[in-house]
Amino acid sequence: MQINSHLSRLIHDVAAQYGDREALIYKNFGGKLWKSCSWRQFDNVVSQVSRAMLQLGIGVQENVGVFSQNSVQYLFTDFGAWGIRAVTIPFYATSSEQQIQFIINDAQIRFLFVGEQEQYDKARRVFTTCSSLERIIVYDPAVHLEPEDPTAMSFDDFLKLGEGGNNESRVAQLKAEATMDDIANILYTSGTTGDSKGVILTMGQYYAAMEANNKCVPVTDKDRVLNFLPFTHIFEKGWKILCITEGATLIVNTRPQEVQQSMRETHPTCMCSVPRFWEKVYMGVQEKIESSGALQRKLFRHALEVGRRHNIEYLAAGKEPPMALHLEYQVLNKTIFSLVRKELGLENAHFFPTAGSTVSPHVEEFVHSIGIFMDVGYGLTESLATVSCLHLDKPFTVGSVGIPIDSISVRIADDGEVLLKGPTITKGYYKRDDLTKQAFTEDGYFRTGDSGYLKDGELFLKERIKDLYKTSNGKYIAPQMIESKLLVDKYIDQLAIIADERKFVSALIVPEYKLLEEYARQNGIAFNSREELCKDKRIYRMMMERIDTLQQQLAHYEQVKRFVLLPHPFSLQRGELTNTLKIKRRVLNENYKEEIEKMYEE
Repeated sequence: MQINSHLSRLIHDVAAQYGDREALIYKNFGGKLWKSCSWRQFDNVVSQVSRAMLQLGIGVQENVGVFSQNSVQYLFTDFGAWGIRAVTIPFYATSSEQQIQFIINDAQIRFLFVGEQEQYDKARRVFTTCSSLERIIVYDPAVHLEPEDPTAMSFDDFLKLGEGGNNESRVAQLKAEATMDDIANILYTSGTTGDSKGVILTMGQYYAAMEANNKCVPVTDKDRVLNFLPFTHIFEKGWKILCITEGATLIVNTRPQEVQQSMRETHPTCMCSVPRFWEKVYMGVQEKIESSGALQRKLFRHALEVGRRHNIEYLAAGKEPPMALHLEYQVLNKTIFSLVRKELGLENAHFFPTAGSTVSPHVEEFVHSIGIFMDVGYGLTESLATVSCLHLDKPFTVGSVGIPIDSISVRIADDGEVLLKGPTITKGYYKRDDLTKQAFTEDGYFRTGDSGYLKDGELFLKERIKDLYKTSNGKYIAPQMIESKLLVDKYIDQLAIIADERKFVSALIVPEYKLLEEYARQNGIAFNSREELCKDKRIYRMMMERIDTLQQQLAHYEQVKRFVLLPHPFSLQRGELTNTLKIKRRVLNENYKEEIEKMYEE
């Protein structure tokens, strides 16, 4: 049963229900062993954080910054701040100094909580350029603080400010005065162009989102939920809070690069992720299939076909599989597919929400075929994550982003833009009335910037309206759609389609260097550097053949005609990626101007 309390009281109310049951599984910063925290302990620390914040003088609806990777301290800070009606403003752990300086100054942040050495060092370097900033509180006890730094304190020392009963009555008073109009977060979207803009998310939006998601997302207190995406990301933040309202156990993964190891060690039943995660899983399994013997390859491909027919052609369509097919699937599921899931650490897989970008139909069918329910959905920061999602108990179509959640109204504009209205939609952007006005229609619908359509109750997306390219021949190209088709290739790690005002489609490709180097060695292709490998004509021909196979179903004008292999990946530091790892097309066009122009030489 869901406990959908105001966020200022949520942890306390859930702890009253579950007491000493396990709430959090986590590792200390730099630690190797998983630790555990009960709901009662979670509640006690959150209350201590609230008291400590009052001791520091943090006021009602004051903006508090959190600049850290996922950690239990991050959770304590969020809920502790909400307990005294403060606003938390999350920063991505990989944010640049320029980004954090902008947000601190824009939001007039006095107190900044930071994770590890990297975040502390960046905060120190911008301190003198941020007139509002007074104090840095550091989560990781191993961080080396600057000598004689009066602005910094450890999280442990901060907690001591909340010991005893000091401020307890004031905390209780503030919780009693909390309203649904209180701001919970201001989430600065990184965006693919221009400065960040702060999306205002209220307590009422969270309440409405939790209520609506509870009706269609079947997480329960039996689930063990691995937190993989950053808590800064609205998808993970909203999902995490939904799981808490249901009494599920959270497994806090601090290092994204260790997620697969964490899965095998902790055996989660659920985890929200972006499509790229499952693309990597798909490519890893395909690579194992290709490297196995002929008989094993034949057996596994047959198993995948049986899984596809059983789970996609029948179950997804709302039809009962024939008895013979069902029995064969049951055998394969208990043998072959169970081994795949065990290798991933997903022996007890329940369902896995997936959103953030286009999901390749190949990948979606594969994940469902091996017995994992990929719950594809759609949402934005401005909609507090979920707009639509698949339902485990209802038919769905591969390629859709599911059924709109209760309380949200979806309308398709004349130009195809998806428009939204409802209690989960933001009231606007922080200090940006101009942007807020532009973001809404005259009758109050939010403009998503995404093109789509509704069919039989399901929402289908086509492309980002602003990302549509028009070739010099007058043809419109949807780059994300093409990229999703090609990114399933095991030799491709990152990809950016080039086509705007060009006579044909081309691509910048970052290869999977390890696999490409292995291919070169197996085929007698000598190279002394990545640059040399990426320019080799034999490598180019091999990659072109694979791309041609994947793009057969595309219209001729949508197909990649030329590409360049890059010897280094797209980079956050060079401004080529947002903090959510979306590509910044404008920056890529500038940074690789020379390489792009060469592709269009006669």
